[in-house]
Amino acid sequence: MPPIIEAHQLRKTYGDLHAVKDIDFHVDPGEFFGMLGPNGAGKTTAIRMISCVTPPTAGKLHVDGLDVEHDDRQIKARLGVVPQDDNLDEDLTVRRNLEVYARYYDIPRAIARTRIDEGLELMQLSEKSNERIHALSGGMKRRLIVARALVNEPRILVLDEPTTGLDPQARHLVWRKLRLLRERGVTILLTTHYMDEAQQLCDRLVIMDHGIILDQGRPRDLIAKHVGSDVLELHLNTEEQRAVAADLEPALAAGARLEQIEDVTYVYDLPAEQAQAVESRISDPYRVQYRRANLEDVFLTLTGRILVE
Repeated sequence: MPPIIEAHQLRKTYGDLHAVKDIDFHVDPGEFFGMLGPNGAGKTTAIRMISCVTPPTAGKLHVDGLDVEHDDRQIKARLGVVPQDDNLDEDLTVRRNLEVYARYYDIPRAIARTRIDEGLELMQLSEKSNERIHALSGGMKRRLIVARALVNEPRILVLDEPTTGLDPQARHLVWRKLRLLRERGVTILLTTHYMDEAQQLCDRLVIMDHGIILDQGRPRDLIAKHVGSDVLELHLNTEEQRAVAADLEPALAAGARLEQIEDVTYVYDLPAEQAQAVESRISDPYRVQYRRANLEDVFLTLTGRILVE
């Protein structure tokens, strides 16, 4: 099947600011696709172009076979959008928020009622249907926004930082519901700052920085490519750092990689027996950890560990 989202040489500029710089990517039907990157990477700008909120400056972008520059109304009718910020109407009840939203799509009352009931049940909000928004917790509000985005039965669900600020229980509940939607055939496009969220949910993803795509692929493939299978993480003083670096010289010559960030030493692709030998030199076990590599290691390797405001 052809891609449901396809971008070629997609660019967005605001005066001298190049928010997105000639990127190429595609999303397959039914795929859970992620866009990762630090603040200012261009993720939200790309989402806004896909959602027909802002037009591209150059390049081609098609959503469900339609051109975003000419078919924006048809595209919007096929999307469900979960924005970063809660934008529910505080003066209305939970159900009334969804009813008003359904009217934007000219959905007949009977059909809207059924879809609203289904959405509230899916997001475990049925008992809150007559509550006003101010009575909901932060997690309930986020789940309600997801339910609202499903009222028009979208082919594509766009999620911009959907679980920011949620506690772990609420995040995992949202994850379970999103997996269920993917099983039902909904294509899901996600931006997130949570690396574990992307690793848990995404079939494929792109990692962006400064408007360009640094790499893309399946999470496990990106981890294997950029980091390897395991990471030795050490919190050492300067003298210990020198001693460990000397011990690791043969391993580094054989392909292991060392990264020193202030007082933390990261060693990638180090065989287990050599990692154990290093661990035995450190008297405090809380200052050493040999763990599986993860998507956060990839993210920081590609985008850097220095905070850029």
